[in-house]
Amino acid sequence: MRLAPVLVSVLLFSLSASAQTKHTLSGFVRDSLSGESLIGATIQVIDDGSVASNQFGFYSLTLPAGQYTLLVSFAGYQPQQLPLNLNKDFSLNFQLLPRGMLQEVVVSSKRKDGNVMNAQMGKIDLSMQQVKAVPVLLGEVDLLKTLQLLPGVRNAGEGNTGMYVRGGGPDQNLILLDDAIVYNTGHLFGFFSIFNSDAIKNISLIKGGMPAQYGGRLSSVLDVAMKEGNMKKYEVEGGIGAIASRISVQGPIKKDKASFIVSARRTYVDLLVKPFIKKSSNYYGSGYYFYDLNAKMNYRFSDKDRLYLSGYFGRDVFDFKSGQRAFSANIPWGNSTGTLRWNHIFSKKLFANTTVVFNDYKFAFGATQQDFSLNLSSGIRDWSGKIDIDYYPSPNHKMKFGGMYTWHRFTPNILRGNQGETQLEPNNESRKYAAETGIYVQDDWSVSRRLQASMGLRFSTFSQRGPYKIYETDAHGNKTDSVVYGRGKTVKTYAGIEPRVTLRYIIDDATSIKASAGRNMQYIHLVSNAGSTLPTDLWVPSTYRVKPQISWQYALGLFRNFNNNMFETSVELYYKQMENQIEYGEGYTPSLKDPESEFVFGKGWSYGSEFFINKTRGRFTGWIGYTISYTWRKFPDLNGGEKYPAKYDRRHDLSVVSMYQISPKWKASAVFVYGTGNATTLPERFYVVSGVLTQEYGKLNTYRLPAYHRMDLSATYTPKKRAGQKWEQNWVFSVYNLYSRLNPYFIYFDQEGSPYSGEMTIQAKQVSLFPVIPAVTWNFKF
Repeated sequence: MRLAPVLVSVLLFSLSASAQTKHTLSGFVRDSLSGESLIGATIQVIDDGSVASNQFGFYSLTLPAGQYTLLVSFAGYQPQQLPLNLNKDFSLNFQLLPRGMLQEVVVSSKRKDGNVMNAQMGKIDLSMQQVKAVPVLLGEVDLLKTLQLLPGVRNAGEGNTGMYVRGGGPDQNLILLDDAIVYNTGHLFGFFSIFNSDAIKNISLIKGGMPAQYGGRLSSVLDVAMKEGNMKKYEVEGGIGAIASRISVQGPIKKDKASFIVSARRTYVDLLVKPFIKKSSNYYGSGYYFYDLNAKMNYRFSDKDRLYLSGYFGRDVFDFKSGQRAFSANIPWGNSTGTLRWNHIFSKKLFANTTVVFNDYKFAFGATQQDFSLNLSSGIRDWSGKIDIDYYPSPNHKMKFGGMYTWHRFTPNILRGNQGETQLEPNNESRKYAAETGIYVQDDWSVSRRLQASMGLRFSTFSQRGPYKIYETDAHGNKTDSVVYGRGKTVKTYAGIEPRVTLRYIIDDATSIKASAGRNMQYIHLVSNAGSTLPTDLWVPSTYRVKPQISWQYALGLFRNFNNNMFETSVELYYKQMENQIEYGEGYTPSLKDPESEFVFGKGWSYGSEFFINKTRGRFTGWIGYTISYTWRKFPDLNGGEKYPAKYDRRHDLSVVSMYQISPKWKASAVFVYGTGNATTLPERFYVVSGVLTQEYGKLNTYRLPAYHRMDLSATYTPKKRAGQKWEQNWVFSVYNLYSRLNPYFIYFDQEGSPYSGEMTIQAKQVSLFPVIPAVTWNFKF
């Protein structure tokens, strides 16, 4: 009986002694020239595991006391290796020096064997060097168009920035800019993205096996981080292009303690065209332009506390004036976001980030003609708060947990107007309100040298709140009664558990197998009647009638590197099933009614294979991506209840991207893309009834537009810097659609002749947007 307490005491003493022999090394990894934090830098203990820095550059390693060799590396930077005598807890910050162009041309944004060794599946990190090297439309660098060149990601149409990821719709992608959700990513009706390349530091796309900290979307996460601002010196950079110019200014507010960056971009087609439009013209005063403004500042209060404040403001403005009809219209739309973040290190193992976010998307239409005026507005506004905590208990475990709360305000189409002194205020549907919450825990666990698991669990809720009115209707759709919910009252609540797991097994030093499975819930939905996102599209919440979308996605992949990690290859298979998918009913026409009354609901599923070959080093780099996929939808109220291909179903999708460093002054790049034509619904028969041409459509999406393909080229010339010269420049010459392929944008039917004479012909005609388009851009930095 007396032996048990003795054994317990010995055991506790042993555990205590063991704990005391372990020490923690922690700190930050930063760029030595600018002070920018390096996201995902690898801190490797030779022969004893590694850890990656988080999104703020922080890392933590807990090891038994002893002698070690550390290797700190980040792609595009010179690695550091140093001996370490770990005999106590202490902090150590690393400053990595960017590689020179003459040392090695590296086009990569992750550790050399990261695609094989990392447990995360379906994640792609892009550096801005990669994005800027790809040929672009009209000289405008566009990170979303670069992502469309990767397997499993397809574009929304000719020149469009919309993304469809593994069979999901454009609203099923969670797009974040410094933790703020971006609801509309396009300028010029989607032909250019809102992301100014000069203001962006890091881009991560996750298309499968989402970590638990992300929620609210079914298909993918695009996490975009803005630059923090140079802590060491002032910099000015920018460029003058074919349709837009941009400028960025960054530098220290207080050296090594606080910094800022301000970046702006504006198109000037309206300014160039204006002198050529005579004042006597009926269209004098018409024009279009867009602009962006990114701003960010940060302040380091201490080694444990840092504050970030960032924001984005962008607008498209379209003005139309017709002097002949005394008609004018003004159509502005755009995003505004603001993010306030506080980093705090509670201990060498515990790092916390607290965030408050405001974002607002607005669309407005105003028109006047003589004494008549009309105004239409819609949009969505969010206030969000969240906390994310990184915990590093040991080199084999990295845990992340936290929670979030968002208050949504949805504005449907609200119409107002007047005719002289008469006010026009039709019975518009009222605004809708909702509260969304989520809590999560994520554990990245190295079970053994070969097996690593990333396991997460998320619990989310969504409550529609009043004021709100539910109408009861008769068989003819007439309102007969209503139920009224007061301000703040709960109308309907949805909740669900979202488990996620990813496994990685190393076969040998160059080969691994990965598998993932995950459940996702989506509570807000994009109402679109077009093939791509437009500013007129509406975001609507889940309500008493509209259920949240739910998906399960499963993926399996083989990853293999060759020639000392110079060539990365992978094959990934995926299957995704989706419930509560939303479409408009047959015969839908846009109106001011609540869109809920026009919805029909069904299910969807997609599956496919993705093949990827990537050359990461040397003078010649680039990748080949190929996807074969199937995407189906089935709705009881559409297509006679039979399954049909989704409008973004694409059987074959091929991208070939190549970049070549010809000399220190010249580098060239080329892109070739090929894709099966979009699925579409076309009329099969035409009738003339009482002199009116009537169309009879076939089954949904049974026709295919012609295949899409094009080739783009670009060349960058960088003059040699003269002795003492403090500024840099380069010229980018690009050609979009080299062989002027007339890719289809849409098909329409043209009528010639008269039905009364019996000589009427109907002919299908194709509309194409972009022939061959050359462009020149001058970039500078000093």
